[in-house]
Amino acid sequence: MTSAEPTAAPSTARARPPAASTDRDALPGPVRREQIHRLIDERGFVRVSELREAFGVSGVTARSDLDALEANGTVQRVHGGAVVVQRRDHAERPPLESSFEQALAASVVPKQQIGALAAGLVSNGQSVILDVGTTTLAIARALVARSDLTDVVIITNGLSIALELEPAIPRFTVIVTGGSLRPRQHSLVEPLAATVLSQVHADLAFIGCNGVHVEAGVTNINLPEAGIKKLMLAAATRSIVVADASKLGQVHLGQVGSLRSFHTLITDTAAATAALAPLREAGLAVLQPQSPATPETNTGVTTS
Repeated sequence: MTSAEPTAAPSTARARPPAASTDRDALPGPVRREQIHRLIDERGFVRVSELREAFGVSGVTARSDLDALEANGTVQRVHGGAVVVQRRDHAERPPLESSFEQALAASVVPKQQIGALAAGLVSNGQSVILDVGTTTLAIARALVARSDLTDVVIITNGLSIALELEPAIPRFTVIVTGGSLRPRQHSLVEPLAATVLSQVHADLAFIGCNGVHVEAGVTNINLPEAGIKKLMLAAATRSIVVADASKLGQVHLGQVGSLRSFHTLITDTAAATAALAPLREAGLAVLQPQSPATPETNTGVTTS
């Protein structure tokens, strides 16, 4: 007679899922943060979700890494991630291009002023080209807020702008140019971006920039987007450059067009009379919000 084998008591402990094992998971904190810093330096902006996937860490760890980098002054935390810090310790260095997220956090009120003025120029049934940028994003928001606007076609190369306009569909028809994606500005550039722009003609084009200068004209800090802005300029009946006061008198690498190529400049209340005078003398109409402090000097639209 054989004895029955003892039956093992059922375990009440839950089985643990196998731990993920990748080289990146095992990176020490300092090494991981150095790699994150390099990634932000290259791209200009990185999301917490991207760090979680790239390094196999939790969202808490990814945020802690970004907080540590910010404490060292190497990055700047923004909603959902971090952006590169523009250093000012070497005057001889050329200016860095701000990421979309950095620009979004700067000069909020001037951009709102410009956005409201620009949106006021659009009428029902018109077609509008909206360039990429945070100033033109303010225009998009102001257009969406205008519930009286209908049958407006808006063409843009900015992914953020297209998403901002989405709630206004079907009042608006939104066309995205297509092209190669630039992560720093979430913009679409060549190749292929010209395919749409070469086949349309809009009533208005609102074009952003990094500099407006009486001799150098309208310029941009990066060449790929400067090329698209030129195409936008050629595809519109009326071209309007939008620039806050900090961009007046500035000159950058990529030329968009001469002042004669534009019909109007829309700027904010901070733009000084001395900065605007040579632009007006060159024949550029200026649209500027009226300042409550000096109503006699700011009358809205000014032409030479």
